[in-house]
Amino acid sequence: MAKSEEAPSKVLVMRLSALGDVAMTIPVLYPVCRANPGVRFVMLTKKWPASMFHDRPDNLMVVGIDTKTEYKGLMGLMRLSRHLRRRYGINAVADLHSVIRTRVIGLCMSLRGIPVARLDKQRARRKALINHRMGEPVTPTIERYRMVFEQLGLTAPDDFTRLYDGKEVPSSPMVPEKQPGQRWIAVSPFSAHEGKVYPLELMKQVIRQLAARENYRIFLMGGGKEEKIALRTIVRENHHVLSMAEAKHGFLDEYALLAKCDLMLTMDSANMHLASLMGLKTITIWGATAPQCGFQGYGQTSDDDVQLDMECRPCSIYGERECRFGDYRCLRNITPDMVVKKVFDTIESE
Repeated sequence: MAKSEEAPSKVLVMRLSALGDVAMTIPVLYPVCRANPGVRFVMLTKKWPASMFHDRPDNLMVVGIDTKTEYKGLMGLMRLSRHLRRRYGINAVADLHSVIRTRVIGLCMSLRGIPVARLDKQRARRKALINHRMGEPVTPTIERYRMVFEQLGLTAPDDFTRLYDGKEVPSSPMVPEKQPGQRWIAVSPFSAHEGKVYPLELMKQVIRQLAARENYRIFLMGGGKEEKIALRTIVRENHHVLSMAEAKHGFLDEYALLAKCDLMLTMDSANMHLASLMGLKTITIWGATAPQCGFQGYGQTSDDDVQLDMECRPCSIYGERECRFGDYRCLRNITPDMVVKKVFDTIESE
């Protein structure tokens, strides 16, 4: 849509999934809210991601929904659209997802004369990138989020720092006291797709070398049943390693931990983006995907990445494609020593 001539006063913002993509809305949405104090924003997402919006601006409301039960199917989405419009007086929509569900809601709004701005997914550029027909990267997702708000005539500054900036981060009983001289490293060894996961047997070697340093403390991140079992083995085999997956925790607990950490070692995953929300530098291991796909964490740079220069990379935007060679050599050929050196060089230079 063309840029709105008059800025709206009540804006519906939509990004339903996935966790990392929702996390990426915060470095854009919070500055937009603060730069447009006379506008009320309603962030629509799923119930679990809704709980990550801590330290939010006063003019931002977050609504968590379930599109599989409460608002299931076309009729459910139409009912949801009517409810949002009537309850919050929506007069503009920023669709940061642009999938069938959000498009249905947007269509219902537009039929009422409400302007809708949608995320440009740059599908042609993505396809060309993974088919290696061009070297031009996809515009970073965060920048494309910002463009959606600008289409609505809203000010969208790029000035996010971190959650709780200038404030004391709430404490968590799950997070121990950090002793003087300790170096804390959060390690997030998992991701949604195999093409983005550094082989566990290699990651174990990385953690073993890091944990061998007396002043290092390693905090393992994960949540699924199989992930918990895998992390237990790592904890048993090493000193100074704690698994955060063993206790049920929320985003506030994770923010409290990340606020004390010196570094995060992660995959191309949601935890990369959660670290960015706390201003924590990350070392990211990239495999099938690459920063050029547009999903690098806010404030992170390629200088902190571990990746191999291969003709077949990137082969996927999300990492869901099977390796054409069957061995994910883009990950397996990254040696533990390469990762450990990057961690040591980065953390000791701080």
